[in-house]
Amino acid sequence: MHAVWKRRLAGFAAALVVGCGGASLAAAQTIIDDWAKVQPPPAPALKPAPVPAKTTALLVMDLLKQSCNAERRPRCTASLPKVKALIAAAQAKGVTVIWTYYPTAKPEDIWPEVAPPPGAKMIAANVDKFLQTDLEKDLKEKGITTVIAVGTSAHGALLYTASAAALRGFKVVVPLEGMSAETLYLEQASAYILSTAPGIANNVTLTKLDMISYQ
Repeated sequence: MHAVWKRRLAGFAAALVVGCGGASLAAAQTIIDDWAKVQPPPAPALKPAPVPAKTTALLVMDLLKQSCNAERRPRCTASLPKVKALIAAAQAKGVTVIWTYYPTAKPEDIWPEVAPPPGAKMIAANVDKFLQTDLEKDLKEKGITTVIAVGTSAHGALLYTASAAALRGFKVVVPLEGMSAETLYLEQASAYILSTAPGIANNVTLTKLDMISYQ
């Protein structure tokens, strides 16, 4: 019996050495090493987004002259007419609309075509608009269960705030024409993360503006 156990232990030790060697080889490869090998996955499906007007809020995030301009983010300036139309449609249905800007900016830095009317709800915050603000409290007090998120940047305010909303149990609708970044890759990465991230994807609907309807 003693000899049998010695053989078993020897076999286990050999397997462990081989396994550890294989693991170290795999660990030696980082995403930087394999960067050029990455192929983009198929685009996530865009889905219709019927939303209940009375319990939906539209977040219009950081459409400021400092960051949303032809030099820094031309795709953002191109999105302004579409966001303007989205705001008008939401307001016509009685949807709550909330504007944001980052703390180093001012409300008057928001582009006029998408600027809030006097007395509108505004939030000054960094990329996560829920962090150290009353946004969650305000939404829940209004009975809001769904959030439509638009703005810039796709990999900043939009990604972080949409993710934070989803993790808090809100349904999140992201019309892709309304999010922008410096490059296509940043928009693509943000859309992919929102559609696949654990704990987030189940509460996020990627859509287009003409696929949003108010119930």
